[in-house]
Amino acid sequence: MLSEDLRNELASIAPEADCDRLAELSGLFHVAGSVHLRGRGEIALHLDLASSAVARRGFALLRAFSVDSEIRTYQQHAFGRGTRFQLHVDGAQHAYEVLHRAGVLDSSHRPLERPPQRVLARRCCRGAYLRGALLGAGSLSGPRDPHLEIRTAEPEGARFVADVAAKEGAELKVLQRRGHAVAYAKGIDPIADVLAAAGAGDTVIALEESSVVSAIRADANRLANADHANLVRTSRAARMQIEALRALDLDALPDDLRELAELRLRLPTASTAELARRTKLTKASAYRRLRRLVELADA
Repeated sequence: MLSEDLRNELASIAPEADCDRLAELSGLFHVAGSVHLRGRGEIALHLDLASSAVARRGFALLRAFSVDSEIRTYQQHAFGRGTRFQLHVDGAQHAYEVLHRAGVLDSSHRPLERPPQRVLARRCCRGAYLRGALLGAGSLSGPRDPHLEIRTAEPEGARFVADVAAKEGAELKVLQRRGHAVAYAKGIDPIADVLAAAGAGDTVIALEESSVVSAIRADANRLANADHANLVRTSRAARMQIEALRALDLDALPDDLRELAELRLRLPTASTAELARRTKLTKASAYRRLRRLVELADA
């Protein structure tokens, strides 16, 4: 749910400058793109994406530079057989030129592992690149133990995303897994820094609110469980005391013990603190006398 909300918010942000559009395309293609050779020096590119909103965003970014593309769908074979979206870009000289400007291809149409510095020279461009990376391969979970990650094919790609985030004051750690790598953050504050850099302010607020509600609910449950446990212990102790008193000859007891014994029998559900108040004893004194009565019954 949070991942989808994040993608929808990021996909709704409209870059105003061409440099931001190019940087966002760069982020998208570097985490979710692939290049296919078609012979005679021609290539085709496509983006493999998780949602229709992101596919439409990629389509709009390319169309802003007059690059034709096509959205296709296919059924995923794992993880619930969800629908995936592919954005196909046929090889054409103009498309090559735009993707070269975005730092996706070099001048010879070969894919670049990372964009050149010119693509990320400005702060707005670095935020747009992070936005593209999150749109293309980001996931967010929470509110309990919130976790953000951006998946890349190689550790170098994850480290580059982390470097871009670091220049914007956000910290991403890098982890290599089997078959891929991730740049990730855990905890509200580190995640908020990354999302804010990418422009996802609404998701940050929603995540923080959910975290507060979750913490309040957890505290309430913990207190309720503690109260219940206390009630169970008090009930068990009272039942054991009453069973012991019924086995005793109350008239043979000393006055101090007999008074408390009779009160316990009259008030079987009262707590030790309440019995102490009624007999003008301290809670500790009342507890010791009740324990003494149980010991006498067991003797």
